[in-house]
Amino acid sequence: MSLRCFVIALAIFVSSNTRADAQMIVAHRGASFDAPENTMAAFNLAWKLGADGVEGDFYVTKDQQIVCIHDKDTKRTGGKKLLVADSTLEQLRTLEYGKWKSDAFAGEPLPTFAEVLKSIPSDKKFIIELKTGPEIVPYLKTELEKYKADEQRMLIICFNADTVAECKRVLPGIKVHWLTGYKQDKTTGQWSPTRETVAETLKSSGADGLGTQGNREVVTEEFIAQLKASGLKEFHVWTVDDPSDAEYFQKLGAIGITTNRPDVIRASLKR
Repeated sequence: MSLRCFVIALAIFVSSNTRADAQMIVAHRGASFDAPENTMAAFNLAWKLGADGVEGDFYVTKDQQIVCIHDKDTKRTGGKKLLVADSTLEQLRTLEYGKWKSDAFAGEPLPTFAEVLKSIPSDKKFIIELKTGPEIVPYLKTELEKYKADEQRMLIICFNADTVAECKRVLPGIKVHWLTGYKQDKTTGQWSPTRETVAETLKSSGADGLGTQGNREVVTEEFIAQLKASGLKEFHVWTVDDPSDAEYFQKLGAIGITTNRPDVIRASLKR
């Protein structure tokens, strides 16, 4: 065999045998199966469990601070209801956000965006879910510039198409995925949004890709193939905790799989 033929054969072999580990394993709100979601404890645990990246949820406070929390108020994880948008960071930090999960995490504070950003290892990814409209984007830009963040290690995700569009306008160097889940009409059995609506939203928002709910009834090989024909470049899947589901979406070509259990999903994909 000539050297050239050998190099080509080796390249084909490597390509065909590295696919199983190609997916980025993202810890959903940190390692939230084992630790309280959206806390530094959950993010730090994610690295120990082998995650390639972490995903966190972000709102803006009354005093223009970006904080990490999933809900628009603090009732579920903080024990007392304070609306994030109507409260200052100081007020939000009078509560603790770990005891609801376990007494072992009692006293966990509400993290700021800056605290999460600064904790990300240099070889890991930071997936930033914006939970608001476009009003959050200028504050996000300020934080990223302040801490000289590496845009290549970040992915912004959002359900709000207007926010996606504004991110692409203000932060063109960072990839943005539009997020969607699916609901089924109990009478007709039809799922929404339709593939056509998904394709149109991706196009109109300027999104770099799709963040799709891990619904196997909707997200089929045909569904992805048709979206790619309409211009889809890449997609990731949320939130997948079942190994068989992870393997299914891996085969469909998802660039990333978001999970509450990064160690379990990592092991299943390697297998």
